[in-house]
Amino acid sequence: MRLTGVSRESGATGLSVSTTLTNPSTRPGLRLPGRVMLSAGSQDVPVRHVRLGLVATAEPEDPRAPRSLVQYHQVTVGGRFVVPAGRRRAIDFAVPLPWETPVTIFGGVPLMSLRTGLRTEVSVDPEREQGAMVPIFVHPLPTQQHVLAALDTLGFVLRQVGLVSSRLPGVAQSLPVHERLGYWVAPLYAGPITELELIFVTNSAGLEVLLWMDRRLSLTGISHQSISRFRIWHTGADQQDWVSVVDGWLRAAINRHAAAASNAHWSARITESAHVSRPPDAPVRPGYGLGGAGGGGGIGGGGGGDGT
Repeated sequence: MRLTGVSRESGATGLSVSTTLTNPSTRPGLRLPGRVMLSAGSQDVPVRHVRLGLVATAEPEDPRAPRSLVQYHQVTVGGRFVVPAGRRRAIDFAVPLPWETPVTIFGGVPLMSLRTGLRTEVSVDPEREQGAMVPIFVHPLPTQQHVLAALDTLGFVLRQVGLVSSRLPGVAQSLPVHERLGYWVAPLYAGPITELELIFVTNSAGLEVLLWMDRRLSLTGISHQSISRFRIWHTGADQQDWVSVVDGWLRAAINRHAAAASNAHWSARITESAHVSRPPDAPVRPGYGLGGAGGGGGIGGGGGGDGT
């Protein structure tokens, strides 16, 4: 599948811009191949630069402020040149996606209303800018896929997904935004907590999983929040029993959460066993279902998993 975004022709310069992606389906850490085509009208068009940016709608740190479209990553693919009158100029690219690129597709289904796109910015003389937008579909890495599938198997139900324009304290975060996945809590874990948010922070070696837990009492307004962090490596992920791994994370996080709120009478520890009605989803191999959007290299490094 190929997708093309086309700009309106500029009345001032006669320049039109179109961006075509060879395959809009991709994963974090891969390269996104495509081509920018610039077409001039009846006069020469001096171009200062051509840039590609990843954009998405994100929530600001201030919860009272409205959501807005933000550009969270940008790459320059062309410098100064001239597109002659009546001629075209093509720029081929293979943009490397950041490892922290938000996931927008899981199990072949879009994650709620979360969308991201590739925006082309063409700066021309005089001070004018034109561009085209094309959507991209970001599938999870195998490690991310395993965690998401395990939560689904354990009975957690996704209720909301969004981007937040903020930095996470104490985390080696490269992008100015991070993705949060909110879940309805599975019955086994519903006593000690009422809300669960999942955050991935990814790099070439592995994945940090942040579990943000909350326990609210609607009648009293009492609330206690806690964040637990766990680290896994991309290498060897297919050999893990992911339902057991994620269940262990949840138990450790909930017990830590309960200990921190030990003065509250509603705090409780998890002591029961997790029972699942079906086996976890089969692991997704690198490159599966992506139509060759990029190579499988670079999804490795590190050693065995650990928790912190």
